[in-house]
Amino acid sequence: MDNAAIEEIFETLGPIKIRRMFGGKGIYFDGIILALEVNGEILLKGDAESAPALEEAGARQWAYEGKGKPVKMPYWSIPEPAWDDPDEMARWVRLAYEAALRSKK
Repeated sequence: MDNAAIEEIFETLGPIKIRRMFGGKGIYFDGIILALEVNGEILLKGDAESAPALEEAGARQWAYEGKGKPVKMPYWSIPEPAWDDPDEMARWVRLAYEAALRSKK
């Protein structure tokens, strides 16, 4: 996904920074990572507080294969309805930022 498309997704927060990392991209707001771009997919930061809502909305948690078993990471796919609804996208982006803030504490 190109940087302009990523910036559009997160525009409701304000200006973001995008940095290359591990073959993907880290997406930052106010110096805090709140999302990743991996293989063309945006993954939002989640935590114990936001994960139930993400899961209920149909998002899936990102995992990679590590030493023969999946390792779950605190990042989730964007729920499908958000792609067609800017208000819904803004909601998930805000929740990702809130999860990122909580993880910094």
